[in-house]
Amino acid sequence: MVPLPLKWPLASMSILFSSLLTLLAVLTPSLCHSSDTTSPKASDGSPFPWNKMRLPEYVIPVHYNLMIHANLSTLTFWGTTEIEVTASQPTSAIILHSHNLQISKATLRKGAGQGPAEEPLRVLEYLPHEQVALLALEPLRAGLPYTVVIDYAGNLSETFHGFYKSTYRTKQGEVRVLASTQFEPVAARMAFPCFDEPAFKASFSIKIRREPRHVAISNMPLVKSVIIADGLVEDHFDVTVKMSTYLVAFIISDFESVSKMTKSGVKVSVYAVPDKINQADYALDAAVTLLEFYEDYFSIPYPLPKQDLAAIPDFQSGAMENWGLTTYRESVLLFDAEKSSASSKLSITMTVSHELAHQWFGNLVTMEWWNDLWLNEGFAKFMEFVSVSVTHPELKVEDYFFGKCFSAMEVDALNSSHPVSTPVENPAQIREMFDDVSYEKGACILNMLREYLSASVFKSGIVQYLQKYAYKNTKNEDLWNTMASICPGGDGTQTTDSFCSQSQHSSFSSHWRQEGVDVKAMMNTWTLQKGFPLITITVRGRNVHMKQEYYLKGSDSAPETGYLWHVPLTFITSNSDSVQRFLLKTKTDVLILPEAVEWIKFNMGLNGYYIVHYEDDGWDSLSGLLKKTHTVISSNDRASLINNAFQLVSIGKFSIEKALDLTLYLKHEAEILPVFQGLNELIPIYKLMEKRDMTEVETQFKAFLIQLLRDLIDRQTWMDEGSVSEQMLRSRLLLLACVLKYQPCVQRAEGYFRKWKESDGNMSLPVDVTLAVFAVGAQNTDGWNFLFNKYQSSLSSTEKSQIEYALCVSQNKEKLQWLLDQSFKGDIIKTQEFPYILTLIGRNPVGYPLAWQFLRKNWNKLVQKFELGSPSIAHMVMGTTNQFSTRTKLAEVKGFFHSLKESGSQLRCVQQTIETIEENIRWMDKNFDKIRVWLQHEKPELLSRC
Repeated sequence: MVPLPLKWPLASMSILFSSLLTLLAVLTPSLCHSSDTTSPKASDGSPFPWNKMRLPEYVIPVHYNLMIHANLSTLTFWGTTEIEVTASQPTSAIILHSHNLQISKATLRKGAGQGPAEEPLRVLEYLPHEQVALLALEPLRAGLPYTVVIDYAGNLSETFHGFYKSTYRTKQGEVRVLASTQFEPVAARMAFPCFDEPAFKASFSIKIRREPRHVAISNMPLVKSVIIADGLVEDHFDVTVKMSTYLVAFIISDFESVSKMTKSGVKVSVYAVPDKINQADYALDAAVTLLEFYEDYFSIPYPLPKQDLAAIPDFQSGAMENWGLTTYRESVLLFDAEKSSASSKLSITMTVSHELAHQWFGNLVTMEWWNDLWLNEGFAKFMEFVSVSVTHPELKVEDYFFGKCFSAMEVDALNSSHPVSTPVENPAQIREMFDDVSYEKGACILNMLREYLSASVFKSGIVQYLQKYAYKNTKNEDLWNTMASICPGGDGTQTTDSFCSQSQHSSFSSHWRQEGVDVKAMMNTWTLQKGFPLITITVRGRNVHMKQEYYLKGSDSAPETGYLWHVPLTFITSNSDSVQRFLLKTKTDVLILPEAVEWIKFNMGLNGYYIVHYEDDGWDSLSGLLKKTHTVISSNDRASLINNAFQLVSIGKFSIEKALDLTLYLKHEAEILPVFQGLNELIPIYKLMEKRDMTEVETQFKAFLIQLLRDLIDRQTWMDEGSVSEQMLRSRLLLLACVLKYQPCVQRAEGYFRKWKESDGNMSLPVDVTLAVFAVGAQNTDGWNFLFNKYQSSLSSTEKSQIEYALCVSQNKEKLQWLLDQSFKGDIIKTQEFPYILTLIGRNPVGYPLAWQFLRKNWNKLVQKFELGSPSIAHMVMGTTNQFSTRTKLAEVKGFFHSLKESGSQLRCVQQTIETIEENIRWMDKNFDKIRVWLQHEKPELLSRC
């Protein structure tokens, strides 16, 4: 979007203001103080009186009065922002944020008895920092109230952030326009001039002008509607609680809604386009149940009178926690009882749970700055697990949650990872914080802490944290200090603000320690340093030797970082299934067992964020256990053994042959988590081969995978039945079998597709098998075209995403290129789908060169649409390149991103994909021939032994 030119008010005052500028350094010397000696220039060439990215802290907003009028025909808006402020020291310049707004007038209104009621302010704009300076004729006096009044205008954004345009098509084919907001992290400044940092909390009074045919909603309930000139309606919303700017929200649309009340009297409503409002009931019921759960769990009432959930047709991320008006992609809010999948139900429930958890973690208590984003996102991700396991036990959310810890470790094992809490300053760096480390790792270490302290102690700590810091901002250390003030049960007593003492316990009691609990010291090792530990276990008779070291991919020897973690180890042995506990705080330690054991298994239930290597015959014993009686240990523990084995292959501590041998037990596995983890380790191996000339071994490996899982695949029914986990397992297994051309699966899918096509798509397919059926049907031109026609008319998000997947696994390059072009253009496939489509084609053995070429050719447009540093950009970079494993492709990737300079070369996702490609090359050089030999000589015999 091209910004409108800034207009300067009161030209006759220009000489006076020019003189004033020369005095600014004298009047407010602290304004210009910075280690950066460069004096920035405003857009008109004048000196700009502030040169830091962060705003000064001595002008504080107290309350905003916002009036905004959006014209959905011209796609423009204008508004007036009145900000009540106070200054803690004299200053002649008020620095705040504004981005792509045309400010036409700014004035300062003084409190009673301070001279003239209103005076003009000169406006200077500094585009690199998205800041404006409002210059007063004389300094503001400390402690007195002032009101800044700003008139401005702008264009509705064509991106997915700020105050932006969204469209949808009705059943009759009419395209309708709406306007919605997405302000996190730094886009409130695109809708109104403001102090756009999370620590500048204030209350908001919002008025929206609209046409009578539209409806406006915002954070708070509607108080009244007034008819004004030209037949417009002005909606007045109630005053908000004190909150950060990124949580402000308003929508102007023709949405319809359904509502229910919680037990405590909160009105919960789901808003959607009229044609899809019949899909809102599931999310509405889930939201009521979850809001009631959180009010009870946190012992803090939800502070607003209503909670709206709105399904937005165009939405970049999954959802947004705006206080009182959470917004969502349609696919994670709307549930079609006939066509939505089991995974869709799980996704909707967890997403609603996540955003409602934010109403406390993030909204009520907010991180002071984006370096501690994990205090918002890690907690909300963790609370998904806590809440949904209670409110919707049938979803078995634990099968999903613990797999996310493995995902986090994939990123966290790279040198380009970052600590959970890490310094950031500019918008691109801030956006990069919205990653697996902040979300998934944050959630996993919180789960580990809960297991360490006990669920009741942990809950008491976070409730006290929320109560203590309600409507305030916090830092990482505030959480640990509060947690430490709640001592583990029994005779624990607090001795300092971060330390609890505890009486002596037996090494093999249910307790962790024989000494004090220093929560802050422990958790600092998990939040202030990147990565995670590898724990090496060596058993010598009754002695168990433990060693911790930093796990880092790309090296066969641990780097000397000096990293140490306080690791809460848990284990069982062949002689006892009672979980034993040991807190490892040093590099090495030894524990003594009561008697010698045949095997020992650490990290019970996957509750620890670490991986384990068993030296000598430790792995052989565990591998034998899996093959003989795998159910002796839990499905989580079986999944962790699979994951850990392949992680150890990457650093040369375990052979690929032994890792593959271990997976052979999967022939007898039926639980979702270990099967999925096996697929997550084995599928990437043949995906690397697909992008190189390794057809013979690639074919053999795919055949091995089908042979390994054939019994489980053959047992799957082609109907919707069983638990959510069983349905998700069925869907993935049948899709895998069909994509790998397992003929019994392909033939059955072809039969289903033929009947579905003959019914003109009206036949109801079993939801769990639809993805496999569509994937097979899309392999010929006639089927592909039929699917795309159905895509255009479908009102089901699940069905549309299933069709998208099927279209993208086509082997027709022309079709794939057409999909890239059309989804990027956004007319017949929404642009919000483009990152997903690009990545799917980037995984396609025929399409990956097209995806990589498209990314390079359109990089600048992609950054303009999706924003530099955003998760979408990271998803596209990794999705198109991180399965490369040749030096030629590595050189291509390095060359392209290096050429981008400040428009991309510095991104963390670029460093991650380069590291990953280097690791792929190293891994294939080391293991490919071993895999080939293993497949030829050992696999048939080993499979027969299973």
